[in-house]
Amino acid sequence: MSVSDDFLRDILKKTKTIAMVGLSMNETRPSYFVGRYLHKRGYKIIPINAGHGGKYFFGQVVMSSIDEIREPVDMVDIFRKPEAVPQIVEDSLEKLKGLKTIWMQIGIKHQNAAQKARDFGLKVVEDRCPKIEHQRLFGDLRKAGFATNIISSRL
Repeated sequence: MSVSDDFLRDILKKTKTIAMVGLSMNETRPSYFVGRYLHKRGYKIIPINAGHGGKYFFGQVVMSSIDEIREPVDMVDIFRKPEAVPQIVEDSLEKLKGLKTIWMQIGIKHQNAAQKARDFGLKVVEDRCPKIEHQRLFGDLRKAGFATNIISSRL
């Protein structure tokens, strides 16, 4: 299913807290880069990785599963294989009241799980990266605004 830039922009503007399922503590992994980027842009990241539960990622305790989350979450960002998606979506729908978006990373799609989330009223993004979309949709504007402020302050 194709999504518009307005659809993506709306999600990224309204999202405050992201549960990242499969976030790696390894600084060379894509999920680490995505989590770090989004954290530095002001999003609260709740890291979920069964192998690293109890450790810390940018000041947040790493959860072993969605079941451990005790706060509102706007978006679940999935860094797991497609066959893991149905259970992640099921757990998210059951445990995360107020959830607004299921986001599946590049290369990850699951038609049935996506439809189930949509049937529950959630927005769904498949086969895209929120870091890449954020940079594409907002990155140039931030840089241009920063440059304009520097030039203006010198005049």
